[in-house]
Amino acid sequence: MLNLGYRRQFRDLSEQEVLALAISSEEDDARIYRSFAERLRTEYPDTAAVFDGMAEEEDAHRRALIDMHTRRFGNVIPLIRREHVAGFYARKPVWLTENLSLDRIREEAENMERSAERFYLMAAQNTQDADTRKLLGDLAAMEAQHQGAAHELEEKHLGEEARDNEDDRAKRQFLLTWVQPGLAGLMDGSVSTLAPIFATAFATHDPWTTFLVGLAASVGAGISMGFTEAASDDGALSGRGSPFKRGIASGVMTTLGGLGHALPYLIPHFWTATTIALIVVFIELWAIAWIQNKFMETPFLRATFQVVLGGALVFAAGALIGSG
Repeated sequence: MLNLGYRRQFRDLSEQEVLALAISSEEDDARIYRSFAERLRTEYPDTAAVFDGMAEEEDAHRRALIDMHTRRFGNVIPLIRREHVAGFYARKPVWLTENLSLDRIREEAENMERSAERFYLMAAQNTQDADTRKLLGDLAAMEAQHQGAAHELEEKHLGEEARDNEDDRAKRQFLLTWVQPGLAGLMDGSVSTLAPIFATAFATHDPWTTFLVGLAASVGAGISMGFTEAASDDGALSGRGSPFKRGIASGVMTTLGGLGHALPYLIPHFWTATTIALIVVFIELWAIAWIQNKFMETPFLRATFQVVLGGALVFAAGALIGSG
């Protein structure tokens, strides 16, 4: 009797059980492909059509396997699934793939087909029984046909222009959901904390007090930016994606931006800590300008003017206030 607490070895399965295992595996794969299709249908209809076609291919192979089972063993198919067999290739639960990129989903589908073919081939090589070896070889050939069918379906439904368009949409979605709020947070954390950190530094000449102020300013700004980003737009109309993801990106990057020039004040020597903090600020501001140019296509000179000049003014304000 099969249960989750007892996993059978593949070599101990009968030919009927191997065939039943293949049938249940084909059913699972068809469900996974349909889940991919439903998830992608609104934004990537051409790729969704590919997965619809792949699900239909899995259904066709399942029917062929059922017909083979009926001819050889009758109508009653044993209940056996992947989790009942030790060493059988696993499939990721669909809920674990919710945040995968478009290319990663395509790659996951290809890996599903390859892993099935590879498993059947290896199992056939380790089988002495001629009939079982032939059965496993036939299953491996079917999985190889799946890969060919997948490429044919992709060529049919997903031409070069359609794929480029979908890739552009995926890139744009990544920028809107992660890069843009993260960049805004990094800019805010790096620039807005300059004044309180350096004002405290020059007013007290106490590295530990300066670090505590910097830590408080960074964490406080991160929490504020995270909640503000998440609450400002639910993404339904703007298409900017999950507010939770955007809030995380903005909050974490804001905190990191402030901590960059607060952490040097863990060094007990004031001028050493301040010198390192200034170097970190210089690197942060130029990195932000580069990110704006690289991902947001902001002209480099314009990004430099906005970020570096703005940061220098905020730093100067903090230093002057602290010195006074």
